[in-house]
Amino acid sequence: MNRRAFLGTSVAAPAAVAAALGTAAPALPAAGAMEEEQTSPARRPERGPALAGEQVKAFVMAAHGDLEKVKAMLAEQPRLVNAVWDWGGGDFESALGGAAHTGHADIARYLLEKGARLDLFTAAMLGRTEVVRAVLAAFPEALHTPGPHGIPLLAHAKVGGEAAQATRAYLESLLPGVKPAAAAG
Repeated sequence: MNRRAFLGTSVAAPAAVAAALGTAAPALPAAGAMEEEQTSPARRPERGPALAGEQVKAFVMAAHGDLEKVKAMLAEQPRLVNAVWDWGGGDFESALGGAAHTGHADIARYLLEKGARLDLFTAAMLGRTEVVRAVLAAFPEALHTPGPHGIPLLAHAKVGGEAAQATRAYLESLLPGVKPAAAAG
């Protein structure tokens, strides 16, 4: 699929998520305008130097359970918020992904407040069933797409605990052969 076709088909997802959240979908510029904006040197923000790999790795690791360290590191280097670490073999993980698969909602919320990019796995862990429904309605194959370390979407909802119980039940209803949590008792 070329870039123009991808941009044309991906308009449905933001609109579906916005509808689920009860907000207006962001207005997207025409595909040609987006390409021009992304390729025009005058419009491209200065990126600065690459972040140090060990700093990124330490930040991602901290997000697996150390909120105070995450806050300190982000205060020192705000560009870490969306940095990703490659654990090997293309197993990329952001700090938000680390917080999501370990069930650290406090860290996930903090990172989102600081500008982290929300993803489907974090939405599942946080119990944002409306977001999960909207994304899966637009992209049903995402149900079977693994997250960081190959961890499935349902596992993210499970570590979300009580806050994600409705999301867990919804995902279990979509997966044949999975015994619902209420019946597993």
